[in-house]
Amino acid sequence: MVAAGLLVLSLFSLALGKPLTLSPERLVVRSQVDVPTGFTYQRKAQQEQTLNLRLALVQNNPAALESALYDVSDPKSANYGRHLSKAEVEAMVAPTTETVEKVKAWLGKNNITAQAISPAGDWLSINVPVSKANALLNAEFKEYTWDKTNKTVVRATEYSIPETLTEHLQFIYPVTQFIPPVERNTPVFEVVDLPRKSKRTRSKRAAVPARCDKQITPDCLQALYNIPTTPASAKGNSLAVSGFINEIANKDDLSDFLAATRPDAPDGTFTAVSVDGGITSGAGTVEATLDIQYTVGLATNVPTTFVSVGNNNKDGDLGGFLDIINALLAEDQPPLVLTTSFGFNELAFASQPDLAVNLCRAYGQLGARGTSILFASGDGGVSGPQASNACDGQAFQPTFPSGCPFLTSVGSTQGISPEVAAAFSSGGFSNIFARPAYQDDAVAGYLQKLGNTNKGLFQTKGRAFPDVSTQGVQFVIEIDGKAQGVSGTSASSPTFASVIALLNDELLNQGKSPLGFLNPLIYSSGSAAAFNDITAGSNPGCGTDGFPALEGWDPVTGFGTPDFNKLLTLVTGSATAGNNNNNATNNANDGAAAGNATTTARQAAATGRKHRHHVNNN
Repeated sequence: MVAAGLLVLSLFSLALGKPLTLSPERLVVRSQVDVPTGFTYQRKAQQEQTLNLRLALVQNNPAALESALYDVSDPKSANYGRHLSKAEVEAMVAPTTETVEKVKAWLGKNNITAQAISPAGDWLSINVPVSKANALLNAEFKEYTWDKTNKTVVRATEYSIPETLTEHLQFIYPVTQFIPPVERNTPVFEVVDLPRKSKRTRSKRAAVPARCDKQITPDCLQALYNIPTTPASAKGNSLAVSGFINEIANKDDLSDFLAATRPDAPDGTFTAVSVDGGITSGAGTVEATLDIQYTVGLATNVPTTFVSVGNNNKDGDLGGFLDIINALLAEDQPPLVLTTSFGFNELAFASQPDLAVNLCRAYGQLGARGTSILFASGDGGVSGPQASNACDGQAFQPTFPSGCPFLTSVGSTQGISPEVAAAFSSGGFSNIFARPAYQDDAVAGYLQKLGNTNKGLFQTKGRAFPDVSTQGVQFVIEIDGKAQGVSGTSASSPTFASVIALLNDELLNQGKSPLGFLNPLIYSSGSAAAFNDITAGSNPGCGTDGFPALEGWDPVTGFGTPDFNKLLTLVTGSATAGNNNNNATNNANDGAAAGNATTTARQAAATGRKHRHHVNNN
């Protein structure tokens, strides 16, 4: 079933429909879909209703950006750590002058004015009534509801654009994209008391408190993974936590939590900023509280920002996922680490993969500038972001954005002796993105050991995830004076993000570059020894036992859980000193160093050397 039904997709290709002659100007069908299960037709859209449509323009040189991203992220490269500047990244993804002029001329003929909504100008926004949108796109917009929430969306099942724009306009959104709302990954349970900890200096894995087998607090993770308690001190270090769906952390809750669990560092705090009208204060909610209490509580003294994404989204059903990245890309100094505990079922993007590809490229832009992007892999095993029996007897359902090859996906473990895979840890193989070259050896080795298990239920050539993991079960948090416990990969991603932030601190203090995009390092020869290999457990779903955790990389726990001391030895031995600046900003903006990487990327693109990011059927 999988082999027959998969899309073949290139990050740099456009799929065009058959030409139609419905008007004096020759049109081509840009997109045509069936209404997916879960959405129900209600009525034709009101003609006077205003639609906010976004136009994705064809980027100037995404192949060069991809090459540059790998060039500065591969420990074997002479340009490792020489991250690109904001201007250099924008030069590669900005549309050409011809593209902008032709698209705006088309809109102008229809008395429509567009506004750029991305730093590079590759996204435009227009506001038009349904009547004009129908005429402009040769479409028929209708109202549909998402059955689970009764939320109404206005969509069409087909639209067309002038043939002269096919090489300039990648897609228009939201028109034929039917995407269910973003999902949280956080089941909750109650605990009787918040464990209180005495002061200590540095943790040892051999001295893990016995209670950590039942509930996790920061000292458990410090002991398990050799995470230091020494306060970070590097100038320019930073860590960001993204929040959606009205999630917010409370500073009083954080103070109480730190007083109980980190008496050696009780003054940790965070800054809240708003995107799309997100809230920046209020009573703490579970997901945001978890993310903040386990970043501030682990990445001691690393400046931490909570980026609250509201509901005034410019990116429609993406729920702010693209908006937050565009907001960070607009900054001269984006955070060095970004962790996100929300996600989608990749199936929602299967019929319209260009949208997933565009968002993935945006992550690549941040990575090229030196940001490590981490995502929770999801809590549904092989059945998607959440456990579901809807896929029983059918193909496994990967999650998104974890299938994007330009970020690091984090799964979950549980238990102490031994540490095993958490059954909910989402993992598998993307049906949109092909397996990147950096994964070839690790994934091929796993597939050989897997044999015929789950044959036909997943795309063997897809991007495999997760990449790494940490504990993810029974994390104790405090909200309004009460202790709660939460489980999920949403606990694991901020934990691993904290490890990376502290590694960055060591590197910056040595005048070296921050880590940036992590995966080429994680999958490089010898790096596996810096992780605690998880070889027991599986991630059941879809009526199966899912994938088993095996020696080496596996699609349940990735390479396993981190050992900070070993990772520190790895990165300080391989990370470049770059330009010997002592802060991340100057390093990222070193024009000469980044220029070398850019030149290399352009030469690679010119000679046709590319990394593989399209899926070929089995």
